[in-house]
Amino acid sequence: MSAKKTLGAEQRRALLATPAGWLACGFGSGLAPVAQGTFGSLAALLPWLLLRELSLPLYLAVLLAGFGTGVWACDVAGRALGVDDHRSLVWDEFIGQWIALLPLLIPALLPNGAAAWWMPAIGFVLFRLFDVWKPWPIRWLDRRVKGGMGVMIDDVLAGIFAAIVLACGLHFLP
Repeated sequence: MSAKKTLGAEQRRALLATPAGWLACGFGSGLAPVAQGTFGSLAALLPWLLLRELSLPLYLAVLLAGFGTGVWACDVAGRALGVDDHRSLVWDEFIGQWIALLPLLIPALLPNGAAAWWMPAIGFVLFRLFDVWKPWPIRWLDRRVKGGMGVMIDDVLAGIFAAIVLACGLHFLP
């Protein structure tokens, strides 16, 4: 099966029938008929509204645990689908998006010490930009690393790039 094809009803049911598949497809957000990565990134904003209340060390622990769990889940789901990085596997977008929004949890970076409503939107756009554009070394990793690690690592790096740009932008705001 080509990575560009959509999932059939049986494949969808099989994904949602296992904890690994359920997580890998972003609790169903990756089953959107188009723009699965964008839908996964949007869905990631909902739990982020709760995660942003965590202390920074706990937030980082959640990211690390989410990354490790994502490597496992995306590997299992990818093998079940017969495609290493099927576009329905969007847990990587969750982790990448949460990394991209990390600067919004650091009061010293924020004007007046608090995030404005538009800041997560900018973080979302930056993450999507780096995830789609895939500048070096993101594209290099995307092409060479396979399995669950391959699914996850390019989005982690896209999230880091987005976080750096967001942090720089916040630093230079008046």
